[in-house]
Amino acid sequence: MGQVDRQFNALLRMMIARMKGAIEEKDPEKSKELMREILTDLQTTLED
Repeated sequence: MGQVDRQFNALLRMMIARMKGAIEEKDPEKSKELMREILTDLQTTLED
C-alpha cells in the first residue's frame, strides 16, 4: 500500500500546483482554459 499512497500523494501535489497556477493567472480566459485542462485530465484519469 505504501507505493499506492505515494503515487496518490504525487497526483495531489501535481494537481494542487496546477490549480494554484490557474488561480494565479492574471488573464481570466487563460485561467479558465487551465482549469478546463485540469478537469479534462482528471476525467481522463477516472476513465483509465
